[in-house]
Amino acid sequence: MLQISVVGLGFGMNVHSAVKAGSEGFIFTIASITGTLLIGYITGKVLKIDTKTSHLISCGTAICGGSAIAAVSPVIKAEEKQLSVALGTVFILNSAALFLFPFVGHLLHLSQNQFGLWSAIAIHDTSSVVGAAGKYGPQALEVATTVKLARALWIIPVTLLTAICFKTGKQKMKIPYFIGLFILAMLAHTYFPMEATSEVIVRVAKTGLTITLFLIGAGLSRDVLKGVGIKPLIQGVFLWVLISGAALWAVLTLAA
Repeated sequence: MLQISVVGLGFGMNVHSAVKAGSEGFIFTIASITGTLLIGYITGKVLKIDTKTSHLISCGTAICGGSAIAAVSPVIKAEEKQLSVALGTVFILNSAALFLFPFVGHLLHLSQNQFGLWSAIAIHDTSSVVGAAGKYGPQALEVATTVKLARALWIIPVTLLTAICFKTGKQKMKIPYFIGLFILAMLAHTYFPMEATSEVIVRVAKTGLTITLFLIGAGLSRDVLKGVGIKPLIQGVFLWVLISGAALWAVLTLAA
């Protein structure tokens, strides 16, 4: 269901809209994703966190929260405990950002464009990006949605890179089928007039993703957290604070 839901989300993505995100959003996106994945890897090694758990947290922070984790987890064959901890870490911070970002934005008098860029880069899930930006204003919502859309497309190269990096022994790398279907879904939504159908598919996909992640999260017990320890949460908080601070500095310095 995770893979099917990710494919369904592709019907809500438009290639042209992503390209039109603008040079600022594109540059910020590349820098933040690359930096987050690299620092996440180093942090995981320093804290001695399980490699798969660390990578899932890094991908969730770098790209788009639960959707990125859902796409990457089957590629690395993550166990339920690893998936649950990564999702729990990302969702806790994602929920906090939904309330904290508008407050900080008004406190620092960020423009609509600045807040849109900042929220799209630093908030994990698309739903919370839309929620926070929607509270801030219509222009912020437009910018945030467009930049987040372009950011979400990085699920494809990051998942492919993950498949290569986590290849074991002499096994032949098999590109997960749902990545190809995800690309086809995105192209279909872009080049064929199927707005009503796409809207229904995306709604169903989001519902499926929500249900699946809820069921997985239901297995996130005190025993699971105790067995994993506090280190994954420390990694998640560190990466989130780092990317939020760096993105805020960047939009204050470079964006109007």
